[in-house]
Amino acid sequence: MTFARLPIPRRMILPSLLLLLLVSAMFAAPLLTSADPIQIAISKRMAGPSWGHPFGQDEFGRDRMARVLYGGQVSLTVAFLASFIALAIGTFIGLIGAYFRGPFEFIAMRVSDVVLFFPPILLALLVVTIFGPGATTLVAVLALLYFPSFSRIAYAETLRVSALDFVEASRALGTRPRRIVLSTILPNILGAISVQFSLTAAATITVESGLSFLGLGVVPPAPSWGQMIRGARGFMDQDPLGIFVPCAALCLTIYSINFFCDRLRDVLDPKGMEDGKDAVSSASKTTSQIVELAPDNVAELSNLTLVYDQDKSGTQVELVRDLTLTIQRNKCTALVGESGSGKSLTSLALMALLPSAIRPANGHIAIERKSGATVDLTSLDTKTAEAVRGNDIAMIFQEPMTSLNPVLRVGAQMMETLQAHMELSSDDARDRCIAALERVGIPEAARRFDSYPHELSGGMRQRMMIAMALLCEPKVLIADEPTTALDVTIQAEIINLLRDLRADQAAGLSMLFISHNLGIVADIADSVAVMYSGEIVEQGPAEQVLFDPHHPYTAALLESMPSLHNELHSSRGDRLGAIAGTPPLRHSRPSGCSFRDRCPKAQDLCAEFHPALYSSEDGIRAARCLLAPEATAATAATEMLKEAM
Repeated sequence: MTFARLPIPRRMILPSLLLLLLVSAMFAAPLLTSADPIQIAISKRMAGPSWGHPFGQDEFGRDRMARVLYGGQVSLTVAFLASFIALAIGTFIGLIGAYFRGPFEFIAMRVSDVVLFFPPILLALLVVTIFGPGATTLVAVLALLYFPSFSRIAYAETLRVSALDFVEASRALGTRPRRIVLSTILPNILGAISVQFSLTAAATITVESGLSFLGLGVVPPAPSWGQMIRGARGFMDQDPLGIFVPCAALCLTIYSINFFCDRLRDVLDPKGMEDGKDAVSSASKTTSQIVELAPDNVAELSNLTLVYDQDKSGTQVELVRDLTLTIQRNKCTALVGESGSGKSLTSLALMALLPSAIRPANGHIAIERKSGATVDLTSLDTKTAEAVRGNDIAMIFQEPMTSLNPVLRVGAQMMETLQAHMELSSDDARDRCIAALERVGIPEAARRFDSYPHELSGGMRQRMMIAMALLCEPKVLIADEPTTALDVTIQAEIINLLRDLRADQAAGLSMLFISHNLGIVADIADSVAVMYSGEIVEQGPAEQVLFDPHHPYTAALLESMPSLHNELHSSRGDRLGAIAGTPPLRHSRPSGCSFRDRCPKAQDLCAEFHPALYSSEDGIRAARCLLAPEATAATAATEMLKEAM
């Protein structure tokens, strides 16, 4: 049996085994040792390790291994029982108070406030003193101490989730509140609750050990880690192993619980990175491959296919398939298409920033570094990819406010980027950052350097992102819809800035410009590649593609633009064209051409054969359509024959 076939997620295997091994060792104590944890042997007090007593004997001659194992049973039982009770009570109170509001909210939050008012350790001491020490008392007092933490987190998370559209949709459908709370809201807050559980379990073990250390926890002669630490404290010089063993058990237990719950949080969150990787590339290789670039190109994506493993059975969904794209030296290549066509995913692949759930199944991504060497981004190890990203290739993201950390000054974020790739002093880095801000046209750059993101306008934040991307003078700049959130005046300024920066670069700045706005593309791009359903459907020089489209999808995009081109070539007067239907889902593409269900020129052959990306005789233009001029009769016939076979 392989790990891939196990019923639990791969990333849960190690923490589950570690926690299971720890818990099993505690509760399998009679199988691991025959020693009695409370049997005294004064003649052998503080004896060293031996075959019969692997951890030695304590100040009363009791077997230390037996006391650690049996003491762990008490600590784990108290910790998990108290944590589960606190979780159940606190989560219930937080859910009810946040969802139903009104008197439920008042009662739930005031009860939590009253408990939180008392210092935890003092409240524990008070309750234990009144009701007497013992495991049952410990469970009750620890559950009382920590349920407010769960209620506060559940309350805050429920308020957040309740305001989301899918909860409103459930209410609009008439779903019962109980079902909304248990089936819709609760699963969305389990990640945060699992983290709190790990913290609570660790805290309860620590508090239990502390109370036992003070003589107010587990009642002697029953073993406890706190009692072991208390007894060994006076003999630390003569017998250091006596205090090391219970402390090591305490630390290992807390680490195992935290490790397990952190991984569980990521598994419960479907947005979390699969397998716990901050994936720079989903390839399993550790060394970069040497690839060749054409003399005029600075980056190439060749026959790239990106897949997503849909389920554990191995079913794969092709998100991007057979994509070939070149970025020419000192040129701007535009990547256009509807939302969901695969533009941003392609840019993430070019930045080696693919989520670990998505991986290259075929093809390569070659980029020329500033040193002149060419590397394949699909085969880079993590360290090399970090050296390339930001230094040789940089990216301007779509929304600058979400890309900048709101609690850090923009200057600190710029310096962090610069110093990650260059060995510069703080003063030199600051001067270089301010110069970059001045270069992109930010007035009073020295003052803006010390500003927070919210203190800047949208245009300034975008200029800040451009300056940050250009700090290390990369050879390739990716601009992922950099003007989407800006008004038309600022859009024009940003486009002019990008055009000037490209012309001003001494070594030449190559650019991949991603947009769905064909008007902006016509203004800045040298060449255009049109994407649809994860494929390139047309590419060529910008002027030729935009004014003489060979693919029906490109023509439909142009018809939907309020432009002079639309007025000249549309027979519908002032009415804008619209593309009927919606793009197909990646896992349910239609047979043949992916665009055929929406294409006004579709024929029967379009449903039978998937067209290749046909190139013109001079190699300048290409289109993925059986009706395109590039698809000559001979080429089309050959392709059909291959498909039929």
